[in-house]
This record gives sequence, structure tokens and C-alpha cells, in this order.
Amino acid sequence: MTNQQKTDKEWTKILSTEQYRVLRQCGTEAPFTGKYYHTVEDGNYYCAACGALLFTSDTKYNSSSGWPSFYAAANNKNIIEVTDSTMGMIRTEIKCAHCDSHLGHLFPDGPQPTGQRYCVNSVSLDFKKND
Repeated sequence: MTNQQKTDKEWTKILSTEQYRVLRQCGTEAPFTGKYYHTVEDGNYYCAACGALLFTSDTKYNSSSGWPSFYAAANNKNIIEVTDSTMGMIRTEIKCAHCDSHLGHLFPDGPQPTGQRYCVNSVSLDFKKND
């Protein structure tokens, strides 16, 4: 059974209550509260639900948005973009391509070289420092 095929009951056993709310129910953690918002160490950021590599510290930057922000994905095949029309606006939601978990949103106001801002919930990520 792939991660995407897990039942809600299986996800509730694997994820914390907050992770389930964000990753499986498309919630958002409060700004400036996530554990990786201020992280500046070298390493990689993985999907907290399935372990897929999503971002590297090389592309992380301080966007002052309140959430960890990256200007590029580590592997574009691991992230899918979905139109999100909730909250009375049109945005681009980003999800893990392997387990369909909600990560955050993508905005066109990031730094060069991409001009993109992957705005990600810390609770959606697991960070592993480089040795």
C-alpha cells in the first residue's frame, strides 16, 4: 500500500494531531510558530508524512512571511501544484507527489533565480542536518 492509499485511520496513527490537521486536512499552522521558521543549519527537508525529499537548506531564505520559505524544490518530481480557490482567493497549493499531503502554497514573489516562494508549514517537514 502506498502512502497515498492510507486510510484516514492509518494517518491518525502515524501523524500527530497537528500534522494530521495540516497534512491531511489542508490546515495551516500559525505564522511565526513553526519549528523550522528560524532554522539556518545545512541540511535537507523531507515530507513529514512519507519522507520524500522536498527542499534543501541551500534554497531556504527569510521571507518574513512567518513560515519557512524556499525559492526552489529539491526535486520538482516530489511536489505537485494544485489550484486552491479557498479563502476567497486563487492560490497555488503545493502537495507531496508521493503521499498527497498538503505542504503549503507557492507564490510568485520569491527571490531570484526562480522568483518563487514555496511557503511551507513546518509541521509538514522533517529536517535532517548534513553531516
